[in-house]
Amino acid sequence: MKSHGLKGKAMPDRYAKINLAEIEDVAPANGFADRWQARVARTALGAEQTGLTHFRLLPGKRSPFSHRHASAEEVYVILSGSGRLKLDDEFIEVRTLDAIRIAPEVARAFEAGSDGLEFLSFGPHHPGDGQPVDDDWVK
Repeated sequence: MKSHGLKGKAMPDRYAKINLAEIEDVAPANGFADRWQARVARTALGAEQTGLTHFRLLPGKRSPFSHRHASAEEVYVILSGSGRLKLDDEFIEVRTLDAIRIAPEVARAFEAGSDGLEFLSFGPHHPGDGQPVDDDWVK
């Protein structure tokens, strides 16, 4: 991680710049490499109050789990591809440059179309806030 302040002075608390492609894909270590890539950038950015994750869901695949949060809302931004987003028992179509805000209590999971689905997730992502949801749709 390289952080720079004003006039070239290193000041890690001012900002951080990373390239998401250089963040480790955590999907293989969690047994999800057959469905997606997941690059969690919070630590690399030194973020304290927000999180960022870059996902690439393979064509025709679904998220490996459904989840909700205790208190954190999330915003997802579709970078490329298309698919569906399951919100509790409702499905919505998603496509490039859609931005979706999801309230904490709503369970969510994605399904990629034939062209795959690449998206970012933004939110506080505090440890212990995420709650898995038992959902046969993602199995």
